[in-house]
Amino acid sequence: MLPVCFPFPREYEREYANKSWIPICECSLITVTVCNITEDISATVAYNLRVRAENGARRSEWGTLKGFFIRNTTSLTPPLVKVIADGYHLLVELEDMGPAFQFCVLYWEKNQESKTQQKMVKEVSSTVHLATMETAAEYCVKAQTYVETINRSSSFSQTQCVRAQGGRSMWLVTVLMSSVSFAVTALALPFLVWKARKTFQYSCCPIAVLPDTLVTF
Repeated sequence: MLPVCFPFPREYEREYANKSWIPICECSLITVTVCNITEDISATVAYNLRVRAENGARRSEWGTLKGFFIRNTTSLTPPLVKVIADGYHLLVELEDMGPAFQFCVLYWEKNQESKTQQKMVKEVSSTVHLATMETAAEYCVKAQTYVETINRSSSFSQTQCVRAQGGRSMWLVTVLMSSVSFAVTALALPFLVWKARKTFQYSCCPIAVLPDTLVTF
């Protein structure tokens, strides 16, 4: 049995548009079941949506909402968040959900929630720098989605914690340096003792060498 591909065209209509359906171009003839219609539904009025599946010349019946959709009553989802520790730098990557979305990011040193700091991210173009971490410290981050036009926020994402990478590296360097210093000292100590003994012996009790004329054969 051959695999079947189901494009999902989507359309919406305004409640007062005389049943006139307006197609969403970027959501037509697609092969995924998710499509972003944020920019098309730009007004705070009631909308209806419909969708159907197509396979070649075959088409399903239209599926519609049970009731009208109004954007200012929507439930926002939290963004996908990736927290990164780059040495002593605390970085975060946020899901790009479109120009209408902003993000409220909270971050704090672990077990110090009373000192939580906040950063508003309005444009997601690259990795966002949050803070410079203390040596060997662990920091936690969570974020929520915010849309200013409808003044609504999502719940927070799951908290993610990372540890400063530099702290462990410095600890390893210190241990290695200490080990090398101990090894060098252990190897050099016998030689230093022998050298000091010889120096002391010849300084305090030098060996007198008789001239040849005084040597008795």
